[in-house]
Amino acid sequence: MVNRTQKSKSKQPQSIAKRIIKKYPNRRLYDTSTSSYVTLSQVKDLVAESTELVVFDAKTNEDITRSILLQIILEEETGGDPIFTQPALVNIIRFYGQFMHGFMGDYIEKNMQSFLDLQIEMAGLQKPASSEALQNLKNMKPNASHELIQNFSEKSRKAFELIQRQMQEQMDQQTNRVLESLRIKPPK
Repeated sequence: MVNRTQKSKSKQPQSIAKRIIKKYPNRRLYDTSTSSYVTLSQVKDLVAESTELVVFDAKTNEDITRSILLQIILEEETGGDPIFTQPALVNIIRFYGQFMHGFMGDYIEKNMQSFLDLQIEMAGLQKPASSEALQNLKNMKPNASHELIQNFSEKSRKAFELIQRQMQEQMDQQTNRVLESLRIKPPK
């Protein structure tokens, strides 16, 4: 299980396929591929365009991408129409430091990917790019979007079941280690 609370201390690799942005002590962001300073809003646009990027602290070479992404989320959440409700934020905070902390991150990540897949699939159905895609749309059942949402729900349920199995396996392993340390034979 990946510990999501550990800060990445990775040094800047020599050759990387991602867009490299450096953050200087004056809080300015410098895009090395365009040799120009960029704003946080422009970094947000790069992310929205699915541009792979990494942000390094120019002084320490520490990977601070996650910190910059969180800063973008904070600005988006405080400025307009937020995604997270207050109860959702409270519940997320409650998971920090709990046994299910790592599992919750995995579950959210899997659901976000399933939701993104659903969005792509629905966008493809709503905006056919070719006559073949248009014909496929005409041949679909009337309740196709309903089926897509059911598919998303099924993926979400399966992701939760996977996380649940992983939790059970981890609990079993921890129990067996405790029993073995007490020289008690674990049950089979």
